Amino acid sequence: MADSSSKPTHPEITYAERSSATEPEKNIIYFTINAPNIDGEPKLEIKPTEISFFAKAGDPSKGVPSKEFAFDLQLYDEIIPEETKKVVNERAILLILRKKTAKAEYWPRLTKEKPNRNWVKTDFSKWVDEDEQEGAEIEDMSGMGGMGGMGGMEGMGGMGGMGGMGGGMGGMDFVSLSHP
Repeated sequence: MADSSSKPTHPEITYAERSSATEPEKNIIYFTINAPNIDGEPKLEIKPTEISFFAKAGDPSKGVPSKEFAFDLQLYDEIIPEETKKVVNERAILLILRKKTAKAEYWPRLTKEKPNRNWVKTDFSKWVDEDEQEGAEIEDMSGMGGMGGMGGMEGMGGMGGMGGMGGGMGGMDFVSLSHP
């Protein structure tokens, strides 16, 4: 059991980006907070240049120890908080953040600070190179509704000992979330 005086840990954050100078709906960041077994409603605050998160997690009755997750992340540039799309499942909170400024170029990094934190990683399952994004489809997250379990894990069989792999959320319908 986690001691209530212990410091919260950072959940793993994965992200991927899309940009377009002419299509604002393609100026997005896929932002995943990998925090399994969240107990109750997490505290998630999304501001134009900052994302803050706090949640208690765990289920001792199932052998999952209690712990707290938290972070405050200063973003490289501004987003439009009211246009954020969110999906929550047992393993993660998936966000699609709309960048405020429409540009063809990606942000140089996700965070304002130069050294990215070791718990913030590129989501290569969603990443598309900047010069190849014109033909790339926006991922679809419609299959996430009522997920009730570990959907999208079919390809993980036989990979014992590979827990905490993150990323790879399978057949999510990001398209329906990226269009208001």
